Amino acid sequence: MAAAPFIRSVGIRWDLVHADGYLRRMPALAALGEEPLALTGNVTFFVGENGSGKSTLLEAMAVAYGLNPEGGTANYAFRTHDSHSALHEGIEMMRGPLRPWSTFFLRAESFYNVASKAGDYCQAYHNPATGRRAQLHEMSHGEAFLGFIQDCSKENGLYFLDEPEAALSPSRQLTLLYEMHQLAEHGSQLIVASHSPILLGLPGAQIVSFDGDRLQTITYEETESYQVTKLFIDDRDDLLRRLLA
Repeated sequence: MAAAPFIRSVGIRWDLVHADGYLRRMPALAALGEEPLALTGNVTFFVGENGSGKSTLLEAMAVAYGLNPEGGTANYAFRTHDSHSALHEGIEMMRGPLRPWSTFFLRAESFYNVASKAGDYCQAYHNPATGRRAQLHEMSHGEAFLGFIQDCSKENGLYFLDEPEAALSPSRQLTLLYEMHQLAEHGSQLIVASHSPILLGLPGAQIVSFDGDRLQTITYEETESYQVTKLFIDDRDDLLRRLLA
């Protein structure tokens, strides 16, 4: 993997964030105002419980980098609904010496809007199911999501992905893991918020937990996604008996 990420660290200048009440109540985000997070590899995963701030930070980083809050490449400038937080106003990112060849931000929840805009641009994408090119709305949600990633990703790119597993079957998550590995091996940087025990298993990735009072880099085996999945697979009957009693 490349030794110099495009983004080397991220911190927050809270004095620049104009509406920060609920954001400051997220301990992991509040701690970023005191100590920036170093991004040590070409793939960084943000993990943590719902509401811990991982997607909020990912979105703020993408917006601060100049990308559309609803997703897409740097050329996507559409707007359907302002739902992003003001956190991007205070984001400080230490950048590496090189600039990426391409960038995009993808979030499963607003990908329909990205697909619609791609149709407006008359763009066709690789359909993983058929091997042919098609408009994104002609594919299933998962196939369109993966097709967009496969077509828009380039070597030496910078990519923000918010819970990409939400649109993908387990087998397609393995395909995405392969794509992410190939991108990282060829100089791209990926910053990903995820709950997927499949994606989180990517070798060499940095995993940052948003649970607790501050951000912590943890191992794959320390993630809740791994632990809960392993518990369910290893002793499903006992777990369900206790859960449903």
